[in-house]
Amino acid sequence: MAGGVASSCISTPSISYSTKSRCFSHPNPSISPKPISKSLFHGINLQYGPTKKFYARRSSKRSTRVVMAALPEALLFDCDGVLVDTERDGHRISFIEAFKEKGLNVNWDVELYGELLKIGGGKERMTAYFNKTGWPDAAPKTEGEKKEFIASLHRRKTELFMSLIEKRLLPLRPGVARIIDEALGKGVKVAVCSTSNEKAVSAIVQCLLGPSRAEVMSIFAGDIVPCKKPDPAIYLLAATTLGVEPSRCVVIEDSAIGLAAAKAAGMKCIVTKSGYTMDEDFGMGDAVFNSIGDPPNLEFDLEFCAKLLEKQYVS
Repeated sequence: MAGGVASSCISTPSISYSTKSRCFSHPNPSISPKPISKSLFHGINLQYGPTKKFYARRSSKRSTRVVMAALPEALLFDCDGVLVDTERDGHRISFIEAFKEKGLNVNWDVELYGELLKIGGGKERMTAYFNKTGWPDAAPKTEGEKKEFIASLHRRKTELFMSLIEKRLLPLRPGVARIIDEALGKGVKVAVCSTSNEKAVSAIVQCLLGPSRAEVMSIFAGDIVPCKKPDPAIYLLAATTLGVEPSRCVVIEDSAIGLAAAKAAGMKCIVTKSGYTMDEDFGMGDAVFNSIGDPPNLEFDLEFCAKLLEKQYVS
């Protein structure tokens, strides 16, 4: 799934599962783009309802029979900010280094990069930035040449980012490996759905989650769909490819645009806030946590996801 990546990674504990991985990263012409209105540095103009609170339903009647909620058919993860808090000290630093190598006087500081994150996709982010601030003198003039200029910058940025991942300089977020193992152990399909470059996503899955998990996880990334989040195309494609119903999927996201994509796909969405998204409005989320968490600081598990699907948690 991520050829040429795993060999440079530090070894991880071996966990045996049964099926093989699938990685999807090429454009799919059957997915039609939806028109999405976005402003450059102010993200998507989304209208959220009031923040939801979640309480377990309690029956007025006592019963000795325990009814287990049905498990999700699939657990779908965003990558950056969900599996790893990569943005500030991973992607941002890699962009800056790529600019420097190209001789460009461009410095994306922490605050500016936070604004740029409201635009889905690294190539789209650079294009929007240069369209607003002016293209550097080193950039070509025609639209086709500009597109290749951006693609070249992004390829180099991806190489720099993958080097950080392969050296394990960015750790998994708490609880990620635990809940993936829970899901795989109970036959729940697991996939990563990201607007990031497929090689970068594969490097994270292979190096930080390990080859045994990577073999049974699917990856949907890069330009596999014509429209990036908040368009729901990547989540709908994942559901179709995995053969599951969108209504039986639980998505774990960290941003407002990712949340919007999941809800537009008709899926339940749990938000785990990341460094750049702490203050975003997640009112339309089905549940919001600071992380997935590991004991003794566990925040939710697969059983919570099942109960969420069965509407045992209500607003």
